[in-house]
Amino acid sequence: MNQKIPLSWLQLTREKTRLAVALAGISFADILMFMQLGFRDALYYSNVRFHNSLQGDIVLINSQSSAVLAMRSFSQRRLYKALELPAVQSVHPIYLDFTIWKNPITGRPRSILIFGMNPETNILNLPGVQENLDKLKLPDVVLFDRSSRVEYGPIAASYSQGKTVTAEVRRRRIKVEGLFTLGASFGADGNLITSDINFLRIFSNRQKGLIDIGLIRLKPGADAQVVAQELRQYLPKEVNVLTKQEFIDFERNYWANSTAIGFIFTLGTVMGFIVGTVIVYQILYTEVADHLAEYATLKAIGYTQNYLLTVILQEALLLAILGYFPGIFFALFMYQSARDATLLPVFMSFDRAVMVLILTMLMCIISGAIAVRKLRSADPADIF
Repeated sequence: MNQKIPLSWLQLTREKTRLAVALAGISFADILMFMQLGFRDALYYSNVRFHNSLQGDIVLINSQSSAVLAMRSFSQRRLYKALELPAVQSVHPIYLDFTIWKNPITGRPRSILIFGMNPETNILNLPGVQENLDKLKLPDVVLFDRSSRVEYGPIAASYSQGKTVTAEVRRRRIKVEGLFTLGASFGADGNLITSDINFLRIFSNRQKGLIDIGLIRLKPGADAQVVAQELRQYLPKEVNVLTKQEFIDFERNYWANSTAIGFIFTLGTVMGFIVGTVIVYQILYTEVADHLAEYATLKAIGYTQNYLLTVILQEALLLAILGYFPGIFFALFMYQSARDATLLPVFMSFDRAVMVLILTMLMCIISGAIAVRKLRSADPADIF
């Protein structure tokens, strides 16, 4: 075994240029897979940060709602009816809708997502919300998401400097009296939080009592799955009853299965795998073809076909490992650049790093397994 690894290494390093091209190709394939998987996971994570922040156990939505982007309202009477169950502690209606925000500096309009809730109780576990709840009781006051895109204007910076910050939202003048942190997503570039009363002032066409999300908190010790099942039997079918985790999965499934974005990122990962497989195959096939006489000599002096196959597969694994590290380092740089440019949560995770490493090794092994078929033609009788 000790002689096999050096032979594999010597085979690879004999042609330095060819080795460099092979490693560059594998690194490129890894970078492509890292970026596609990174954007896909950022898509899922960014679009469920609001869902994760909800401080409740069960969520009610209209059965015709498909995602936060496409919510249908329902009567809050359905939500308050849930109080009749003994396991329910409290209920909290939430309004949400998209509207136009005008940059106070440039006047350019941009779509923004607004959440309206009762400021008496904090139902969002987000930095900056709890300490600013009382301010939302004032007319035409909102909290601005400091992680919104820069196209909305220097709102966070101006507020932090003590300046009075006002803007026009849906042709209504509002005042920013606090900052919170949620973050941009593929669905919304910016976010506002206000009271339910201020929300209805902004959306004057919305009817009071027709809410978008109903949040239910259960008493300590209550089982969310059991209570959710009771509510499904107790409430009309027009209301979709979900546990908090089911609500998160509901949103993720929408982006994964009902939009082209999730499919595109998955397809990009598959394409990266195929590109890497083809590159490694071409390198290994050329390597075998150039040393066919040497392999025939090894066969003539007694080395078996399995030994030669092992050498090729070892070369494939060496290429996988050597090409992986430049790929992951460059991917980290690209993740940082993507975060700065889009404000999306594009981060490296341990699971993704391991997944791409396994895919890289599998990619190279498949290439090696295909390339070794050339060894069958390494017959000493034909060569000599």
